[in-house]
Amino acid sequence: MPYFSFHHSEPTRKKSAQAEFFTTLVHKMKVLIATEKPFAKVAVDGIREVVEGAGYELALLEKYTDKQQLLDAVADAEALIIRSDIVDAAVLDAAKKLKIVVRAGAGYDNIDLDAATSHGVVAMNTPGQNSNAVAELALGLMVFAVRNLYNGTSGTELKGKKLGIHAFGNVGRNVARIAQGFGMDVYAYDAYCPDEAMTAANVHPLHSAEELYKTCDIVSLHIPATAETKNSINHDLVNLMPKGGVLVNTARKEVIDEEGLITLMQERTDLKYMTDIMPVADAKFRTLFEGRYFATPKKMGAQTAEANINAGIAAAKQIVDFIQNGNTRFQVNK
Repeated sequence: MPYFSFHHSEPTRKKSAQAEFFTTLVHKMKVLIATEKPFAKVAVDGIREVVEGAGYELALLEKYTDKQQLLDAVADAEALIIRSDIVDAAVLDAAKKLKIVVRAGAGYDNIDLDAATSHGVVAMNTPGQNSNAVAELALGLMVFAVRNLYNGTSGTELKGKKLGIHAFGNVGRNVARIAQGFGMDVYAYDAYCPDEAMTAANVHPLHSAEELYKTCDIVSLHIPATAETKNSINHDLVNLMPKGGVLVNTARKEVIDEEGLITLMQERTDLKYMTDIMPVADAKFRTLFEGRYFATPKKMGAQTAEANINAGIAAAKQIVDFIQNGNTRFQVNK
């Protein structure tokens, strides 16, 4: 729903007075950017242009080190832009005026959606803004894997290999596009995506995760962390991969059954695991699987200047559109 709405049946003079009152109130509206890992300055400048251009106030909380700082900052905010920052019930309790929170990025498991709903707060993400950045990283990890982590030994090429894309959303489609440039044969499984969308992208549709892993030399994960998917990438599923299989995870660490994968990689010394989300058992992976495992020191899929700018400005535009027009297109809670 829009922040305010007026009945079309009211007299023009009354509507005009209400519109003037509405404008006065909206000008006082506060949009807070709360980012432990700050946006680039150019992104903040772009967000400011959108927010202040709409007549709102922009406030910044960057590089905060204590949750109480976030709780204090949200007290008078009516809209909130975050990145990987946690918005839980405590934050929502403190944000008495909050109407909308937008996660600048595709993933939104750092927002307690049930708590947002119970507090009457609309939660959104910005799908598609980071997609190319994540896809390029996924392909980079694939090259890194097949070239033996650049250790000086002879590796193999991506050309001619079968790539399986697990979830064919915005990121998965970009992965397919780039992989085809490498000459890879691309397959995908997504229970919620019609075959026609895959075939239109020159991708072979498959109809189960088991079929995907059994078919493909490399599998790239792009599934969200949900009750259904957590720990779903397990020993038995990954064990279906052909000899020399590579698993690439730029999605969420929670989808991996870490102990199951460790057991499997001990049993099968041909498998490799590349991820930009450091596992809980990172030290164990590094100790046991030198040359077959790599994790970035922090999640880096969206860590490009372009993605940073795109996601931040998209978040600002979605807030303005929601407040002014009631647009809830990217709402992720109900």
